Amino acid sequence: MTADIYYHNAFNKDRLIHIIDGDKGTCEALGVLFRLEGFQTETSQSITHFLAKLDRRLPDVIVINMQVDGEDTMPTVMRVKSMRTGAPVFMLADSQNVGGAVEAMKAGAADVISKPIDTEKLVRAVRDALRRDVHIGAVQTGYHRPVEVRGFNQLTPREREVLQLITNGQSNKEAGRELGISPRTVEVHRSRVMEKLGARNTADLVRIVLTS
Repeated sequence: MTADIYYHNAFNKDRLIHIIDGDKGTCEALGVLFRLEGFQTETSQSITHFLAKLDRRLPDVIVINMQVDGEDTMPTVMRVKSMRTGAPVFMLADSQNVGGAVEAMKAGAADVISKPIDTEKLVRAVRDALRRDVHIGAVQTGYHRPVEVRGFNQLTPREREVLQLITNGQSNKEAGRELGISPRTVEVHRSRVMEKLGARNTADLVRIVLTS
């Protein structure tokens, strides 16, 4: 239990959870729940409001109802996943819906939580998703091994992707092609990653990852 508390206090204060549900009470209750866990929160009661907020800041976790004001939110989830932000998406269901849950998981949802919400289960699922998120698969002697990088929580989702590709030995050009961005943009992200992780150069950056 002590480790979990330390984890939240140390790593969650800069993380944003965006909650999207047509029910104001649900938004407020989950907002309080996650703030008590040390997170920052945003709430939206419509898809339009959520997408407007999304343009300003990408959340680290998304909790969204499968239906908001009668609108199927699956296309929104698929849109978010296509952005490759790395943010896990948890979907809320107003009732048990096995078929809907299957479709949600296919669309990329990390989990589907039916109402009434088991808050302990939801918090545990978010915690587990973020705990996995602070690990990166580094290549060493021909195989992948999970390592935890000190300072990794400070990186943006895009910076984490760039770090992964650099660790895999890809050039700026190759990484840019895979991520759909220019080599120059990759270089900017790489410089920020190096600064945040305290690396002097690319070789030092790889060393930090492989020896963490």
